[in-house]
Amino acid sequence: MELRQLEYFVAVAEEANFTRAAEKVHVAQPGVSAQIRRLERELGETLFDRSGRTVTLTEAGAAVLPYMRAALEAVAGAKQAVDELTGLLRGRVAVGMVTSCRAGDLPDLLADFHKNHPAVEITLSEANSDVLVASLLAGALDLALIGSVTGSVPGLETSIVTDEPIVAAVARSDSFADRAAVPLVDLRDRSLICLPKGTGMRAALDEAAAVAGFEPRIAFEASDPGVLADLAGRGLGVAILPSSLAETRRDLHSMSITEPGLRGTLALAWRAEGPRGPAARALVEHARSPRAGSSIASNR
Repeated sequence: MELRQLEYFVAVAEEANFTRAAEKVHVAQPGVSAQIRRLERELGETLFDRSGRTVTLTEAGAAVLPYMRAALEAVAGAKQAVDELTGLLRGRVAVGMVTSCRAGDLPDLLADFHKNHPAVEITLSEANSDVLVASLLAGALDLALIGSVTGSVPGLETSIVTDEPIVAAVARSDSFADRAAVPLVDLRDRSLICLPKGTGMRAALDEAAAVAGFEPRIAFEASDPGVLADLAGRGLGVAILPSSLAETRRDLHSMSITEPGLRGTLALAWRAEGPRGPAARALVEHARSPRAGSSIASNR
């Protein structure tokens, strides 16, 4: 029985498909099928039912699956123990980034980490902040750059990257274009342009509006703040934007939002009990360094 056979078996069991399993283990599909057949001959039992549209475990396959997984975990643990003794870090880290955030120097942060730990596999995905938070809490992500109202999220530890005012921005021909500030309640009957639900900036708007006793009239939603600014610049409504973006737009007039003032934060977040593996712990320590935080913040 070979280690690769165990790996292929677990991959097919998880994917319920030989082709997807082959892609997962980076081997041609015939190679996976051949090794599974060899494993079945050695064990003297059929491990998969191949008669349906999806591949399912037989009774024998279901019985051996926990042992196959345990064997692979034991081998991974042995490799990790040796790597820790020799100073080589291995493993995989999963990073998330809020969709509405401009990447800034996050690629540089990850590249620096990869340079120090070349044997660690890094994956990066985008989603709204609520999805990222759920993924962090579930252990699907090790680190994420999220937008939030306060920067504090139950079950997570955070390191603030940016904290800035959220402003209202309109075209220079708008009737509000002579105002320096606007009370939030004055936006009650205006068509608003904002990020979708699940983002930190939208949560700040919705929570403040609820306290003020009204529901915002969202006319346009987009996950890219630049698109929000473009829509407002064409006179389609009032854009709710981070001040750093609004101030760069010559076609827009930005106003402070008052009563209450709105603020948005961008924060690095990870599980409060700490990442599960040494690779993830190393990435968190790298991301928490002042150099890494200021690098991302400078490009928000």
